Amino acid sequence: MARLPLIDPAATSGDVRASFDRMPVVLNIFRMMAHAEANFIPAMRFANSILHKQKLSHVNRELLILQVAQRQRGVYEWRQHVPIALGVGVTQQQIDGVEQGNYEGAAFNAAEQALLAFGREVIDNVRVPEPVFSAMRKYFGEQEIVESILAIGFYMTMARLTEATDVDLDPAAGMTVFEGGKKRPG
Repeated sequence: MARLPLIDPAATSGDVRASFDRMPVVLNIFRMMAHAEANFIPAMRFANSILHKQKLSHVNRELLILQVAQRQRGVYEWRQHVPIALGVGVTQQQIDGVEQGNYEGAAFNAAEQALLAFGREVIDNVRVPEPVFSAMRKYFGEQEIVESILAIGFYMTMARLTEATDVDLDPAAGMTVFEGGKKRPG
């Protein structure tokens, strides 16, 4: 049971209510996030921009999100993003590799291995050693590198939100939420 009560979307108003009304599925993470009313809309826009507007490919983004969930023990995000990952082309073998922390396996090509090595350093150590950064630059441009860092940071925040407040797990609705966000601005 969540440590804080979940916001009832019907009790909200203005932009927060409009955001809830546009959601194809109202997940508990959003109901918890709505406590931070001033941050809710900007956070939703930022999340949507990560999912739909980045140059970073959907596969690479989902590999990083799953890596964050695995390394930060973000059970909620893992549950929601495995279906999204599968839906955008991540293989079950790759999901298993991320879940086991095995980023060098045959499931990953050289670019994905560089991405996951980079992600591990950003998540665990913040600073990235030069050889790891150089390997990332070999496969990814400046925009994708910065987008990777921003995606990692956002999903680290989401892991902390759900785990610190013990947000109740919803059934996996990831692809419904993902598809619903495609038409949204931001």
